[in-house]
Amino acid sequence: MTEKLYDDLMERSKAEPYSRLLGMEVVDVGPGSAVVRMRVNPEMANIFGSTHGGALFSLIDEAFQLACNTHGVLSVALNVSITYIAAAAAGSVLEARATEVHKTRRTSSYLCEIRERDDRKLIATAQALAYRTGKDITSP
Repeated sequence: MTEKLYDDLMERSKAEPYSRLLGMEVVDVGPGSAVVRMRVNPEMANIFGSTHGGALFSLIDEAFQLACNTHGVLSVALNVSITYIAAAAAGSVLEARATEVHKTRRTSSYLCEIRERDDRKLIATAQALAYRTGKDITSP
């Protein structure tokens, strides 16, 4: 059942219009964790030519969304606090990783980071808190 849940989450992400718009690719989903990649393209630039913070936040949010739902309980974001560390190189592939650090019946906490895939340069970090609704995500 667990592997089926991870596969289902990956398929849901693949079908999600917003993640497709940004070209996100789910690399891995496991218990309390997820890894998502995205290539920085010119359409993601801000007014100064760097990668827009919204694109970076979206990448972290996608990994967080997947990680916090790996237990089969519908979980939604309560808070995400992001710190931008460095500019991402144009054309680089970014990798966001979300890792669960604590889970209770009603909340779960995650540490997230974005790194450039090739040189592992740290781009951003985040702390994220999810509310666990108690609803089964596999129910119709």
